[in-house]
Amino acid sequence: MIPTPDLSHLRPEDYEHVYEPAEDTFILLDALEQDAEQLKSISPRISLEIGLLLANPFIRSGSGCVSSFLGSITGSSAVLYLCTDINPHACKCSIATGRQNKVALEPVNTSLAHPLLARLHNSIDIILFNPPYVPTIYDEASGAQKDRDIEGSWAGGHDGMQVTDKFLPQVADLLSPHGRFYLVAVAQNNIPDIQRRMQENYALESKVVLRRRAGGEHLSVILFTRTK
Repeated sequence: MIPTPDLSHLRPEDYEHVYEPAEDTFILLDALEQDAEQLKSISPRISLEIGLLLANPFIRSGSGCVSSFLGSITGSSAVLYLCTDINPHACKCSIATGRQNKVALEPVNTSLAHPLLARLHNSIDIILFNPPYVPTIYDEASGAQKDRDIEGSWAGGHDGMQVTDKFLPQVADLLSPHGRFYLVAVAQNNIPDIQRRMQENYALESKVVLRRRAGGEHLSVILFTRTK
C-alpha cells in the first residue's frame, strides 16, 4: 500500500482557503494506486492536476496531495508535475506539500489549463481532475466562484457540471497519444452522458475504474484514453 502524502505541515488556517483532502480525494488516490503499473508503463514525462477556472475560480488542487501521491508512484525525477490553481495560497501549499513529500511540484497560478494549451499540445501523459461536482443552484455556484474561496470547492451548478464542462473540450488537445485522464464524478453528473460525449466529440474511450459510496454521495473515477 502506498502511503497517503504527509500533510502535517499544513495548518488549520490553510484549510480555510484550500480544499482539505476528503473522500473524493481518497478515491482518486486509490484509483491511481490501482493503476500504478499502467501509469509506470507509459513512462510519463508530464502530469497535470487541474485546478481553477478563469472567471469561475474553484479550489481543488490546493493541498498538492494528489500530485504528490502520483509522484510516489511514477518517481520524482523524470516527471514534470504541474498543478494549476487561480488561488495563490493554494499554489504555495502545493509547493510545500511537494517539498514535504520529496516531489517537486510546479504550480501554475492560472485557471484550468488555458496558458498550457499551445505549449503542451498532445504532450501531457497524466491529467488529474477532481472538480466541484455537487449540484447546486446557479446563483450559489456563481457566488462561490466569484469569492475564490473554499465554497467553490464543492459548488458545481445545477447538475454539478458547471466547471467540468469548461475543461472537457480541452482534454483531447492536451493528452498525449498514450495519455490517461482521471476524472472524479458523482451519479448526478450523468456519467454515461459524459462518457458518450467524450467518445463522440473527441474519440476518447472511457471506463469507470472505481466506485464508492461516501455518505450520500456515489463517487466514481472515470479513466479516459485515446481510442485505439
